[in-house]
Amino acid sequence: MTEAHPDVAPVRAFWTALGLPGLFDAHAHFLPPNIEAAVWRQFDQAGPLIGREWPIRYRQPAEERVELLRAFGVRRFPTLPYAHKPGVAAYLNDWSRAFAAEVPEALWSATLYPEEGVASYVGELVAEGVEIVKVHQQVGGFHLDDPLLDEAWGVLEDAGTPVLVHAGSGPVGTEFTGPESMARLLSRHPRLTVVVAHLGAPESMAFLDLADRHEGVHLDTSMAVSYFFREHFDERVVPRLRDLEPRILFGSDFPTIPDPYAEQLDGLVRLDLGDDWLRSVCWHNAVRLLGEGGA
Repeated sequence: MTEAHPDVAPVRAFWTALGLPGLFDAHAHFLPPNIEAAVWRQFDQAGPLIGREWPIRYRQPAEERVELLRAFGVRRFPTLPYAHKPGVAAYLNDWSRAFAAEVPEALWSATLYPEEGVASYVGELVAEGVEIVKVHQQVGGFHLDDPLLDEAWGVLEDAGTPVLVHAGSGPVGTEFTGPESMARLLSRHPRLTVVVAHLGAPESMAFLDLADRHEGVHLDTSMAVSYFFREHFDERVVPRLRDLEPRILFGSDFPTIPDPYAEQLDGLVRLDLGDDWLRSVCWHNAVRLLGEGGA
């Protein structure tokens, strides 16, 4: 039984002690099986964008992983597909939409890529109610201010649809990662609602500066506060995470995490920012941004 999984009890004890109804995990992944297998091979081979040995703890079939999240008490989570080349986004978006239709806890997630027609399909997604969009600069190999994306960003800005972006240079930087292209994008589209994945590590301070200047910029904690990612963590961010409490979201990066799920939560506790901060980060902030849903 999923409830008997050894990783379940510590997670449930965490949110129960805080008096929360469960957890809102703003950074989790479910992908089409063929795409997921390709991604996992990159982790297994410590591929060029992984850069180190990175065991995947949660390799169960998707149905079992959903049940495990439910057993953890995760009430809401996205699927966060990300396109790595032209022509892939539509396939990922169709799959993710079908997944969300079958799994009530799942946010309807989509992706985009700088390609012909991107503004059109983003407009359709927004009109139909997509809840979050994922962009991965490191994997996709593009700058956020690519001219092909400008009209699509305008649509997302006007709609207020959150865009979760892997922009930081962890675990391996490329010419496309870092805060620079996000800064340029926000200068053109200052009302965009952005969630910076992994606290933007290792350039967290620069992404926090962007959050200071733009009310729509949020950050998720996925992997950034874990021991596994500690070489990318800048201790100077801790007081700023307190100051920006309403715009910090818990994320885990499930299932491609090397340690038990509770380690992501323990990392938040180690910041020593207090129980009210934890309640906001692990539930209230994401509910305010993305909605509680009916699960």
